[in-house]
Amino acid sequence: MTQTVQPPAVQTFSTPQERVDLWLADFEAALAARDIERAAGMFAVDSFWRDLVAFTWNLKTVEGRDGVAAMLQARLDDTEPTNFRISETPVEADGVTSAWITFETATSRGKGHLRLEGDEAWTLLTTMQELKGHEEPRGTKRVKGAVHGAGGDTLSWAERRELEEKELGYTQQPYVLIIGGGQGGIALGARMRQLGVPAIVVDKNERPGDQWRNRYKSLCLHDPVWYDHLPYMPFPDNWPVFAPKDKIGDWLEMYTKVMEIPYWASTTCTSASFDEETKEWTVVLDRAGEEVVLHPKQLVLATGMSGKPSVPTFPGQDIFQGEQHHSSQHPGPDAYAGKRVVVVGSNNSAHDICKALYENGADVTMLQRSSTHIVKSESLMDLGLGDLYSERALAAGMTTEKADLTFASLPYKIMHEFQIPIYQKIAERDKEFYDRLEKAGFKLDFGDDGSGLFMKYLRRGSGYYIDVGASELVADGSIHLVSGQVDRLTETAVVLRDGTELPADLVVYATGYGSMNGWAADLMGQEVADKVGKCWGLGSDTTKDPGPWEGEQRNMWKPTQQEALWFHGGNLHQSRHYSLYLALQIKARYEKIPTPVYGLQEVHHLS
Repeated sequence: MTQTVQPPAVQTFSTPQERVDLWLADFEAALAARDIERAAGMFAVDSFWRDLVAFTWNLKTVEGRDGVAAMLQARLDDTEPTNFRISETPVEADGVTSAWITFETATSRGKGHLRLEGDEAWTLLTTMQELKGHEEPRGTKRVKGAVHGAGGDTLSWAERRELEEKELGYTQQPYVLIIGGGQGGIALGARMRQLGVPAIVVDKNERPGDQWRNRYKSLCLHDPVWYDHLPYMPFPDNWPVFAPKDKIGDWLEMYTKVMEIPYWASTTCTSASFDEETKEWTVVLDRAGEEVVLHPKQLVLATGMSGKPSVPTFPGQDIFQGEQHHSSQHPGPDAYAGKRVVVVGSNNSAHDICKALYENGADVTMLQRSSTHIVKSESLMDLGLGDLYSERALAAGMTTEKADLTFASLPYKIMHEFQIPIYQKIAERDKEFYDRLEKAGFKLDFGDDGSGLFMKYLRRGSGYYIDVGASELVADGSIHLVSGQVDRLTETAVVLRDGTELPADLVVYATGYGSMNGWAADLMGQEVADKVGKCWGLGSDTTKDPGPWEGEQRNMWKPTQQEALWFHGGNLHQSRHYSLYLALQIKARYEKIPTPVYGLQEVHHLS
């Protein structure tokens, strides 16, 4: 008897699209059935769901199946998610399937990103993009502008704008007041305008953009142009890679006018208090000498990512005969040719100021008090940003929105794991550069865990310099370098704890800034500032970012423990990207859409 041997069955593997389609269909079915255990079980044991407003009315990352289940238990019934779809063909690399998705909730439409390991979700990003029934007038929804036919509005555009400027803040109250008119306040003001929310941006300077114009004259952006677009209006194709400060100032002023942002210049806020019964703020302003009292429902502090300048106190400052000021007040190098200057600090501002002073004939010494992360601009652009924000990225189809969402799709808890290999490559590429700096006595670091610039920025907002030339001057001794701690000042010198004397005609304190809630303390009192707690940082338990783990930036772009008080800031990228989610949260409240917040941040640190 002859036995016929059958060939083994051919094992078929699903395509990335089939895997994602199946996961999304099963996930949506579990959500529709309110089967939370089944939905949570579709996530890996070590997994992350980062939600920007869509499910949580918050910026919130939940971890693991228990975190997913707890969030869905609280938010699934109200959210009513549906219509999960792939928006681009998924891709697979290194065993991970990645997909861009769209979805809807009861109140909004959203976009997101999914990473699958096998048939389980490793990371999920969900973001609210627009509120149903309150879409921005963009694209096919744009307004006509002109009035066609008889019987329409007889006021011209200019007349309507003039009338609005007379009424808003006087006969009509703004729903939201934005304190701070730099890139953050301006970006949020543009969002509010497009969403039809009455808002005023106020700033102490005479013109929009003065926040940049009034800094030291050599200041340029250290981030490249592709990273720095504002909402709705990207920089033109011929914009320089690193824009000078005055050019940025002019752009912000033009942007404010073109985007029709109600902007009160020469205006300072003297006090603000919240009425728990009426649920509104009383804000006293000095508008070019005129006292104006506003009663907004929402108040946003858009004063950057930092608080007030941190000016150290040393014995002898009162007897020092030279000039001393914080880097934020540094006028530039012109008046200090031939002078002896000590710059206390070794981060971005310190390097920029030292370089400009040296190039203008000053005898300048950098006093390094702690180690600093240095990354060459060229290496950062190529290895750190090139895949998302560059001409190379554009040629590969990477839009600004997609780049922003890609960056947002990496949960902060594991972001350092993706950054460490990048900075290992940078350290290898620029080894000779780093060797020369260390030989000159410069104390270098790559962050507590080797994760480099972005994690230092997100964790503490300090401790780094993007080299655009100053490091070479330190390495060759043109900028004198001294390490140590200040003990005191004499009439003519800075004296270190080891007794070293640094003769000085000028001392510049490039010593950074405090937490943004310091501004809240000034305007609303220390009780409110403490109620809100520290702004910025992740709780990574690394240098200057104390634990416990927070999961998101403390108090930024999301509800705080003080009702109707928000913080908005960061670099141009963050001002662009996160202004959308803050604007949608405020718009929902303006339209009286219920906004039950899941996971309101607890306060662990006061400043």
